[in-house]
Amino acid sequence: MDPVKLMCAAVFFIGMGPVALSQSHPLTLQMSCYGARELVAAQGAIVLNTSATTYDRYVGAAGQCVRGEVMEPVWVPTADTSQCPIGYRCVERNRPGRN
Repeated sequence: MDPVKLMCAAVFFIGMGPVALSQSHPLTLQMSCYGARELVAAQGAIVLNTSATTYDRYVGAAGQCVRGEVMEPVWVPTADTSQCPIGYRCVERNRPGRN
């Protein structure tokens, strides 16, 4: 690797700090509802943090779930609302305790 690029990468990661590096998934609380919905739609399927300790996989359309799963609408907190209809979550078709 080019020494200049290596030095730039090192400075970048040092500047990010340990918290930013440990958070590998975007945090919905730092996005607008519109931005979070657009991110899910653009990616098709993405893992997002909804707080510092919770995360899940969200999908935007059919075809992102595996066989035996169905899509369930889901709402998450974002920077501008506590109930953003972000898209869907894949759940087992015959999940116990669901009506």
